Amino acid sequence: MSSEERLVDAYADGEDQAVEAALRPKQLAEFIGQPKVREQLDLVLRAARARGGTADHVLLSGAPGLGKTTLSMIIAAEMGAPIRITSGPAIQHAGDLAAILSSLQEGEVLFLDEIHRMSRPAEEMLYMAMEDFRVDVVVGKGPGATAIPLELPPFTLVGATTRAGLLPPPLRDRFGFTAHMEFYEPEELEQVVRRSAQLLEVHTDAEGAVEIAGRSRGTPRIANRLLRRVRDYAQVKADGVITKEIAAAALEVYEVDGRGLDRLDRAVLGSLLKLFGGGPVGLSTLAVAVGEERETVEEVAEPFLVREGLLARTPRGRVATPAAWAHMGLTPPQQSARGASGGPGQQGLFGA
Repeated sequence: MSSEERLVDAYADGEDQAVEAALRPKQLAEFIGQPKVREQLDLVLRAARARGGTADHVLLSGAPGLGKTTLSMIIAAEMGAPIRITSGPAIQHAGDLAAILSSLQEGEVLFLDEIHRMSRPAEEMLYMAMEDFRVDVVVGKGPGATAIPLELPPFTLVGATTRAGLLPPPLRDRFGFTAHMEFYEPEELEQVVRRSAQLLEVHTDAEGAVEIAGRSRGTPRIANRLLRRVRDYAQVKADGVITKEIAAAALEVYEVDGRGLDRLDRAVLGSLLKLFGGGPVGLSTLAVAVGEERETVEEVAEPFLVREGLLARTPRGRVATPAAWAHMGLTPPQQSARGASGGPGQQGLFGA
C-alpha cells in the first residue's frame, strides 16, 4: 500500500469520529440553518436561565444528520449543565432507565437518541419521571411486590427521533418544546462547508464549497463527510486547495454524482429503469435486484429519491419518474407508458 493510500485510509477510519465532533458548533449562535428552531429554542433557554431553573423537556425530530445531537449538546452548554447521552435501543428494561435517572445531577441534560425505539415498560416509567421527577421502583414479584418511590432532581430530557409518528401521544405531550428539523438549503450547506473547512484548516474557494454543498443531499453531516473526502483527494492528488474541478473529480472517485446520488441510489434507479421498464415494481423484488435488504432500500435510498422527484411510491409498487430517466441518461421505452394500465412495465408487481 502506498503512502497516499495509507493517508486516505487513516482519514476514513476512526479519525473521522473525532473530526466530526470537533466540527460541531458549541453555541446556538454558531449553529447554521434551522432559523425557526433556533429562534424558538433560544427563547426557551433564555427564559429558563432567567428563572434560574431547568429548561423544559425538548423533542427534536427529523431525518438523520440534520443536527439533533448537536443541538442537545448546545442546550447543555447554554444551560451550563453536564450532558448524559444514551439511546432508545440501549434501554430495554425499566430498570435500565431507573439506573440512569437515579444517577442524574440537578439540571443535567439527558439526551435520548432514537427515543421511539425505547421499550414500552421504560417508556411508561419515563412518563412520571418527566412530569413529577419521580419513579417508582418495584421490589419483589407477585402479591408481595412493593413500589418504592424514588425522587429525582430536576433535569431536562432531550429526545431525538427520526420517526416522530411512532411516539405515543402520552410521551409526545410531555415535552414542553417540540421542533422538526428541515433539510438544508444549498446556501446554508455552503456556509456549513466554509465553516468546517476553516476549522479543518483546508483552503476551499467559493465554487469548491458550492460544488460540495450541491451534492450533500440537504444534510450537514453528509456535507462534512464529503468535505473530508475531497480534502483527502486534494492532499493526495493536487496542491491541497479545493476548487470546483478538484471537488468534482474527488466526488466522482467516491461515486457521488452531481445531484448527490451515491452508488446505492443509482443501483436502485438503474434496476428500476433497465430491468423493470420504470415500474411499477414491488419493493422486495427491487431489493433483490439491487442485492440489498428491503429495509436498506426503503429507509436509506428511497427517501432521498422520492424527495428529489426521481421515484414515486404507488399502491401498485415503485415507479420511476421522467426525471429519473433523464438523470440516468436513458430513453423511456414505449411500453413504459402503458405500465400503469397493465402493460409490460409491471414486472415484479407481486414482489411487494
